[in-house]
Amino acid sequence: MLQRILAIFIRQMYLERHSPHRVLGMFYWPMMELFIWGLLTIYLNKIGGSQFNLVTILLSGLIFWNFFNRAQLSISISFLEDVWVRNVGNVFASPIRPMEYLMGLILVSAFQTTISLTLIGSLAWVLWHLNIFQFGFWLLPFMASLFLTGWSLGILAVAITLRLGPSAEILAWALPVLIQPLSAVFYPVEILPKFFQIISGALPTTYIFEGMRSIVLENNFVMTDLGWAFGLNALYFAISIGLFLLSYRSVRRRGVLHRYSD
Repeated sequence: MLQRILAIFIRQMYLERHSPHRVLGMFYWPMMELFIWGLLTIYLNKIGGSQFNLVTILLSGLIFWNFFNRAQLSISISFLEDVWVRNVGNVFASPIRPMEYLMGLILVSAFQTTISLTLIGSLAWVLWHLNIFQFGFWLLPFMASLFLTGWSLGILAVAITLRLGPSAEILAWALPVLIQPLSAVFYPVEILPKFFQIISGALPTTYIFEGMRSIVLENNFVMTDLGWAFGLNALYFAISIGLFLLSYRSVRRRGVLHRYSD
């Protein structure tokens, strides 16, 4: 089992090695967003005359949102690359089982996301003197929970694409955008209208970013936020895996897995 999981990981690493544009895509957008938002926050600090440094709250939120986005996209895009080259049927015709395939994609996501966070965090320190690593241990549980959220959403996108076909691939990019306004990334959840606060309360990202903001701004670790985040993530992670397995069995039973193969 472990060998097959590592085979999926190694295969993706070979693809990255021989496709520089994939590596560029992994870093280009986060770096551009960091640069543009950094300039914007410095400008807002100057015209506002505020004693509070907006770089801390806005760029920290941006960096951790990109962390979540990369965790999700690494799974979704790795699967979609097999869809685009019509290789999904070949993968599942091999001895690799669906859960082993997923575990391999999760391993790819963990590796790529860690590399991306290290680079973007270092660039934030060089350009804007923002050291996100200074909070160390206290942020790690929330980052682990953010990994789970990204994986859950990525697996959900894979499950829907597998079930509905390649035309549903837009969900890989649409799902994170859909939940971002409700996730309290750059502002507290109390700012949202009451109805949206109710929806926001069902998202683990809300508790993650609220908890992270408490650490970054007040050096206050809120155990309740972490508990809600992990509880919801456990639920959604289990649901996303269940939906993936149902989608896989459905396409196998209906004999339409060939549409993903040459």
